[in-house]
Amino acid sequence: MEYLADLKNKIKSKEAKVAVVGLGYVGTPVAALFAEAGFDVLGVDIQEEKVKKINKGINPIEGKEPGLTELIEKVVKSGRFQASLDYAKLKNADVIIISVETPVDAETKTPRYLALRSALESIGKNLKRSTLIVLESTVAPRTMVDLLKPVLEEVSGLKSGQEFFLAHCPEQLKPGKLIKNIRGCDRVIGAFGNDVGEVVKMLYSEIVDVDLDITDPLTAEIVKTASNTYRDVQIAFANELAMICEALGADFYKVREFASKVPTVVDLHFPGAGVGGHCIPKDPWLLISPLKGKLETKIIPDARYINDSMPFHIVELLKEGLDSVGKGLEGTKVAVLGYAYLPNSDDTRDAPSIPMIKELKNLGAEVRVHDPYVEEYKGDLKKAVEGADALVMMVAHDEYLNLDWKKVKEWMGGNILTDGRNVISKEKATKLGFSYRGVGIGNP
Repeated sequence: MEYLADLKNKIKSKEAKVAVVGLGYVGTPVAALFAEAGFDVLGVDIQEEKVKKINKGINPIEGKEPGLTELIEKVVKSGRFQASLDYAKLKNADVIIISVETPVDAETKTPRYLALRSALESIGKNLKRSTLIVLESTVAPRTMVDLLKPVLEEVSGLKSGQEFFLAHCPEQLKPGKLIKNIRGCDRVIGAFGNDVGEVVKMLYSEIVDVDLDITDPLTAEIVKTASNTYRDVQIAFANELAMICEALGADFYKVREFASKVPTVVDLHFPGAGVGGHCIPKDPWLLISPLKGKLETKIIPDARYINDSMPFHIVELLKEGLDSVGKGLEGTKVAVLGYAYLPNSDDTRDAPSIPMIKELKNLGAEVRVHDPYVEEYKGDLKKAVEGADALVMMVAHDEYLNLDWKKVKEWMGGNILTDGRNVISKEKATKLGFSYRGVGIGNP
């Protein structure tokens, strides 16, 4: 097809103009890497402050992201990457990559595609013939054929597969390793036509050095949601086993160590205070959302229930600790260390700390929060901990792994320590005078 042949030549010569819609944890590094590869890249986002930062060469993503700050500064300075609020600029794009949020409704557990639909309508209004559109956002099975294709065709008046081209290349990213994951994680390309898939593969080969497997859109949608659902189920098993160990007075970490030596395939995940982030809490629901009324799934919803319950299990562990010294939560001063959903990141999306803190406040506790990466909770660690009756560890930031626990104990008013991330061993905590409770650590 003439359009695809022309696009291939433009990609090969780096003359193809690339646009990225949505400059979050996915879109920003993807745009910067294409700019580094030699393409002129336009980033479009609705947040004015983010656009201003990027155009000044400032990385809008806080936390430890090796190489990203320097990369953004370099490609903006070179003139190959600029950001804008104006969707009309997409009229010049040869390639449009979509990386907007795709959450699920908290009550119905069904996809909530307000941002995606809005982006599609804005893209459709500014879509020129021959443009390749690639969706990186994770979506429920059949979203490409039931939403993207019809909306883009209706709004643009163009025909998919003839006048514009469509594919799904879902990201495989984790904050803290954004550039490493983009470059080093295998990708699947779900394209409307193998010839379209070959063009997408050619494009992404400019920024990755891994396998790029071409398939159909439905398979790609299931691959991405299934991979994160697998992780969710494995984490749920680890969490349930951890609670079994607690109930029986055993140590999950010893069990895990020895179970891994059994001559079978045993790969126990780690338990913890809950699962957060932009993928695992929602992707299982995306995977099964088209099945309502067709198939009753059991393991996946149960795994979600277990993992969603872990922040409340932390509250129960805290209550156990307080009960051991004759205290209740009402009026108790609780210091919570860690608010982001994973170590060394500012990402708070679906962070387990959010429901845990809400529950503590509902039960009458006075809560202080500290997190070295989340703007609202940065500041003096001592001030957050000083005079606290109890301390709850929710995130294993490097700063917390290297705490002077003797000083922390001196700052506190009480000695209750609840550890949701195995930040300190029970033996060490007990020696320092803490009354310790931890996920997976039983009290014989």
